[in-house]
Amino acid sequence: MTKILLKNNLQANHSSIAISSLSWFQALAPEIQELIAEAISPYLGELEEIRLRVNRPLLLRVGTREVFISSAGKITVEAENGVRISKENLQRTLQILSQNSLYAWEEELRNGYLTIPGGHRIGLVGRAVIEKGHLKTLTDISGINYRIGRQILGCADQVLPSLIKGEGRVYDTLIISPPQCGKTTLLRDLVRQLSNGIPALNFPGVNVGLVDERSEVAGMYRGEPQFQVGMRTDVLDACPKAAGMMMLIRSMSPQVLVTDELGKSEDVEAMYQALQAGVAVITTVHGNGVEELKERPNLQALLNWHFFDRIIILSRRKGVGTLEKILDGKSFARMSEHG
Repeated sequence: MTKILLKNNLQANHSSIAISSLSWFQALAPEIQELIAEAISPYLGELEEIRLRVNRPLLLRVGTREVFISSAGKITVEAENGVRISKENLQRTLQILSQNSLYAWEEELRNGYLTIPGGHRIGLVGRAVIEKGHLKTLTDISGINYRIGRQILGCADQVLPSLIKGEGRVYDTLIISPPQCGKTTLLRDLVRQLSNGIPALNFPGVNVGLVDERSEVAGMYRGEPQFQVGMRTDVLDACPKAAGMMMLIRSMSPQVLVTDELGKSEDVEAMYQALQAGVAVITTVHGNGVEELKERPNLQALLNWHFFDRIIILSRRKGVGTLEKILDGKSFARMSEHG
């Protein structure tokens, strides 16, 4: 039977929370807050993105649907009936996000996103300013994407028994998932539980090193994780994975090393070095399954050399976080039946 790992039991009552108290809502221009507040309140538990684009309709992603907001403040599926975002709307939003000082956020703009209290990530696009062949900053911001961050405590419960070796050891694990299918949320809960310990599995807490290159897993804001990542977790925020993995191994002696969105050849090389250092690795990659990954040279080598002991495959087939299967990384045989 297919399991939905990310069933949002914590967010089910989200609509009862005052929308005005939510940090991402407070980071919108007042006129946008007023426009959307009533319409989206019943859907807060499903809200994933708010996209603001100059001279184009305000767009919301609610679960698997894309919807718009009419001038009357009602949800509509018709783009032509949606309120368009003006340049002034965007500028006022930017002033709130940057606390009236975009210059102070130059480093974040270079990365193309900001992280705000609550761990929500705000993506930005505009005119790229290039200096000596490298991106210096963004100007003339033309689009903002609010990605609503959530933590679902316990969503890793179903997969953890397959990842524990015993005696405080963890299998090297790869999570395969298309975008927006819950892999980061699952990874976050794995980090938390492995760090704190899992009494039901007789698993003591271990030191976890988290290389959070895109600031999504821990949602760091001014040096403080906005999500629960466990008492024994050390976070290296906004650091390239390859360099970050080696830094954590040398400086923090993790027993488990965690990264999100593996891909570059240097990331793969760093994982081999982690393995030689006796550190367990848990990471994720975009994809639909093992066969697709075998078409990518870097990942093909990892799979052919049976680097991972466990492979978790997620989808959105029956909702966000659908656990399709768990494979043995050596034989690629299905370990558990999930539908």
